[in-house]
Amino acid sequence: MKAVQFHFSFPRYGLGLALGHLAPSILWSGASCTVMRDVPEPSLPGAEWAKIKTTLGGICGTDLGNIYLKTSPYYSPFTSFPFTFGHENVGTIAELGNDVKGWKVGQRVVVDPILGCEVRGFKDLCEFCAKGEINRCQRFIEGALGAGIMTGAAKATGGSWSSHFLAHRSQLVAVPENVGDENAMMVEPFCIGLHAVLIDFPADDETILIIGAGTMGLVTLASLRALGSKARVLISARYETQAAAAERLGATEVLRGGDLYQQIAERTGAKLLKPTIGKLVMQGGVDRVYECTGSDGSLDDANRLTRSGGKVVLVGIPGIAKGVDWTAIFDKELAVLASRQFHNVEPYKGKKWRAFDLALDLMAKGKVDLGWMVSRKYALKDYKKALGDLAQKGSQGIIKAAFQF
Repeated sequence: MKAVQFHFSFPRYGLGLALGHLAPSILWSGASCTVMRDVPEPSLPGAEWAKIKTTLGGICGTDLGNIYLKTSPYYSPFTSFPFTFGHENVGTIAELGNDVKGWKVGQRVVVDPILGCEVRGFKDLCEFCAKGEINRCQRFIEGALGAGIMTGAAKATGGSWSSHFLAHRSQLVAVPENVGDENAMMVEPFCIGLHAVLIDFPADDETILIIGAGTMGLVTLASLRALGSKARVLISARYETQAAAAERLGATEVLRGGDLYQQIAERTGAKLLKPTIGKLVMQGGVDRVYECTGSDGSLDDANRLTRSGGKVVLVGIPGIAKGVDWTAIFDKELAVLASRQFHNVEPYKGKKWRAFDLALDLMAKGKVDLGWMVSRKYALKDYKKALGDLAQKGSQGIIKAAFQF
């Protein structure tokens, strides 16, 4: 079968770094680390495993970060090469191990991609997996699987950028009949938004700013509204497609272009002060910022645009940030919260939910539908066109893209 993989070597990595900024297409040409290969269809590694036939494999910003060689090397000890891309997924069960009970071949599922203790065969769960906080698992390099935080970044499991990949029985989540494939594929990114919101749910009288109306900003907005938040939510959008999506998902106001500092000052009554050099200083601001881009400039803005005693929630993955002045955190005594992935037991309405179950329950009850965000689909053989389009996704009008099998 065909699979799009990340194949690390220093020559490939060096070539991509040297030439990728001049000709981005070299990053997925096969000369750098991203390449399509013929690989064997995976075999079940044990009786507790299932083989999944991919229906849709989503293209995530973290996948693109790897392809563009912009991801921090921090996670490299927790990764095994070559790995097949693709952690966003929906598919059907193609084969079942003897110990996978309660499931049937042909059943539609999404796979929770985190490779925690149970997936790795440990019966004595680490302190975090025992609490359902599997995104904090302490054994991502241990057990039979070898290194890998999640499906789509681990050699042993494969990923959804291929026709088939592997899942442990504990990763399987059934898709309700009234939840379409596109909506189901959005469960994984939606759970990121749910986790970011549920780690500290905002009050209804707050004024919130979401920086960035890409997928992460939009699923954060969707999470706020699906969970019942009545807060005033402002969101900054660069492209008209993003602005229209934000309005559809319930933003109070979409801030299109212009001077973001001036727009926030006008809407909150904050004062703007000019330092001797550098960006403006804001006295006052919004109660809470969800920073959803991971860019250096937006990280800096998030701290500056939040009022004293306010909160900044980091949803985008920043990597090695440069040019971020952290003085505002100290001056305003900000609380900075980091939302690392999502695959936790989440508290909601007096009950503890597995994140994927909560997301699918909200979808099945009609409280949220994100399937329309999957605005572009590609055959896997067209992966070079897909990645080329996504390099200009704003101007291409793409919100979320996926490979369709």
